[in-house]
Amino acid sequence: MTHDELAEQLAEFDRDPKQAMNKLPPKKERGGKERQQVPTLFAAESRQDNSFVEQRDRYRKLLNMERDGQLVRLGQVQPGRAPFQDNDRAEDLVDGPAGELVRTLEEIEKRELLSAELTEGPWSDWYWPIYQGILGARYNDKEFPLGSQDWKEKYDYVVRNPASAFVSRGPDAVNQLSPSEKYDLLIGDAEGHLTQAMWDEGERYYDQSGKVELWMGICHGWSPAAYMLPRPAAAIQVLAADGRTMITFYPSDLKALGSLVWAKGAPSVRFIGGRCNDKKPATDENGRVVSQQCFDTNPGTFHLALVNQLGLRERSFILDATFDYEVWNQPIYSYSYTYFNPQTRKPVPTLAEAKVARSAFPGDRFAKYRSAKATHLVGIGLELSYVAETMPSSDPSDTQTNDYQRVVNYTYDLELDASGRILGGEWHTNAHPDFLWTPPPGAMASATTDYAATGGWEDGAVPPTWRRAAIAAARNGQPLGKLVAALFARSHAKQG
Repeated sequence: MTHDELAEQLAEFDRDPKQAMNKLPPKKERGGKERQQVPTLFAAESRQDNSFVEQRDRYRKLLNMERDGQLVRLGQVQPGRAPFQDNDRAEDLVDGPAGELVRTLEEIEKRELLSAELTEGPWSDWYWPIYQGILGARYNDKEFPLGSQDWKEKYDYVVRNPASAFVSRGPDAVNQLSPSEKYDLLIGDAEGHLTQAMWDEGERYYDQSGKVELWMGICHGWSPAAYMLPRPAAAIQVLAADGRTMITFYPSDLKALGSLVWAKGAPSVRFIGGRCNDKKPATDENGRVVSQQCFDTNPGTFHLALVNQLGLRERSFILDATFDYEVWNQPIYSYSYTYFNPQTRKPVPTLAEAKVARSAFPGDRFAKYRSAKATHLVGIGLELSYVAETMPSSDPSDTQTNDYQRVVNYTYDLELDASGRILGGEWHTNAHPDFLWTPPPGAMASATTDYAATGGWEDGAVPPTWRRAAIAAARNGQPLGKLVAALFARSHAKQG
């Protein structure tokens, strides 16, 4: 965040704190291009009454976690703080022992962690919306009504033009099939269970209301897959189960399969935050959310998680902001922060100039929410970069230059105890990162039948044990994790 950008945000807060607290934070494309209009997939009525909060909570409920050695789905837990005592702790998200966390701003400076950028960032992908047929979308077929928002128009086109007709026309036509249709060919599933499962999901919504909402998709699968699976660097050709048909899987096809594996078969994850279904939480005279259940991740926790996970451990995690309808399940790529003085409300170049003693700050607007142990406050102006979605394509290769990154600015303050340890803080905007999550290092997503795929696969068609396991999984709408991992490995090996 530039000096001028930070100064303007602080000035807006001074002019009208309540308005500033309820304003969406400024965003731009990586490289500096300003975002004049915030795109969103939520309908206008959903944004007006904030009902998108409830809609998105449907997906948040799908996340699993471990509690006392048992797997718990977040949907089983009542809205509010997560089912851990004092869950708002960075160590609940960050890799490695809690004792290794950097906890003071001085130590952060000493380790040169005021900014960090991943060497190899998460890859962009589509969110494979349900109204497009999820992985059933024939994005490479020029006749497929990709631009239409009508689920039924797309489904009717696929019914009139079955995959078998494309196969009979040769390799060029096969390459126009959807990721799920290619997968069905690969495993020899004549009934096309995975593709049918993709369209069945949309049909349920269509039968209920006559439409499929544009926001529904598998971004909750893409976001972890984007850094838990290696980038599919190049298109690969694989022999279909019939022993004759060669299938080209483009990087976009592989990303789609990887995203679906993680959407349908993700293991337990680590997270900070909880569930808040309150569409209009109460606020105080400054516009600050009063409800502790809906305050979400404390900025002190967020700052520690960001510095320790992305900066020190060099691994991404996922940002999910309920009250900012544009940001939802996005893997973080980089951050950089500067200071401001919470009392003078001015950007400053050093930590010493930013640090204010609470005892000398009677005008603190957030005084009644401060920790009793806090002795000093420091203002932070953060520039955060996250990876966003891109449309699929038939490009034969994929590199980081194809990724789409967005940049967002946040302001908050940090509370420090007498030893300088970060205790907590206050957001200066309600549209902030509220729910953070990541799979643990080395976690693998799999289908329920992965265990049955015995033996290896080197060349030729997929071996019979893998095919049987894959077809069984496809009946439940799942790709076989072991098979998808093998496809990714082949593609990643072709880089360079």
